[in-house]
Amino acid sequence: MARKSFVPGAALVAAAALAAGLAGCSGGSSSGADAADAKSGDAAAATQSAEPGRYQTLPEACGLPSRSTLHAMLPGDGQRLSSADAQKLYAGQADITYDTDRRVGCHWTRETTEGTRHLSLDIQRVVSYDASVSDDDKAQGIYDGKELAAQIPSGGADSGAPTPSPSAKDKGKGTTADGVANAAGKPGGKATAAGKGGKATPGTPSSATGADPGGSTAPRVLDGLGDAAFLDDKLATADSGVHRDVTVVFRTSNVIVTLTYDQWSTDKTMLPESQELQDKARSLAGELVDSLSE
Repeated sequence: MARKSFVPGAALVAAAALAAGLAGCSGGSSSGADAADAKSGDAAAATQSAEPGRYQTLPEACGLPSRSTLHAMLPGDGQRLSSADAQKLYAGQADITYDTDRRVGCHWTRETTEGTRHLSLDIQRVVSYDASVSDDDKAQGIYDGKELAAQIPSGGADSGAPTPSPSAKDKGKGTTADGVANAAGKPGGKATAAGKGGKATPGTPSSATGADPGGSTAPRVLDGLGDAAFLDDKLATADSGVHRDVTVVFRTSNVIVTLTYDQWSTDKTMLPESQELQDKARSLAGELVDSLSE
């Protein structure tokens, strides 16, 4: 029987093919590891994304204040309302917004022969589109801007709880709720001590009526109200009368609430009382914090 001849070239070709196959397997394994590393990096990046805020929707603003609160904040000065008029007044008027999950608002107005009171709510839900900034931090930045624009003094924050109104005993001592002596000897009397005709400089805080800027009625940061809060108080005159505007702004998680409460008086010598307006505004703010937390 003839023996098969051995061809060295064929062996070399087979060895080269085997080496190429091993190299291919090694390369595939390396690519798999790289892909796994990439997926691991993506997961880590997702884990590091900032947390979303607590609130994903907003409530209906006109339904937040209780009927009793609205009744106290919009007094009729002895004038009674019909059932239909009362229903319309306390229902409020919703603000027109394009996305009720991002912003809602409502306002109420009651006019009387002695003046007018306005109450308005603006509720904003903040969303951060930066993965490195949480919704809460974004909301805090917006809140800080509002506090800076209102020129609220730093430090000297109070507890955020409404200050008790002057007692009957104190009312006979001839001071207003602002702590200013008045000619009538009772709160709300003719405030001639504030200046000529009781007029205050437009845009000035309650201290324009003689109150100590460091007192409880001065614009200030409020403690114990949401995550951050401040109160502003301004008195101004106009051709139609004198008005005081009290604003409370607070943040709770990624929601910012701006509450504005003002009173107009047609008699420029009868200054709206700072303490009363502030107490009612702060009381409503506390009610709103509780409602949003439910």
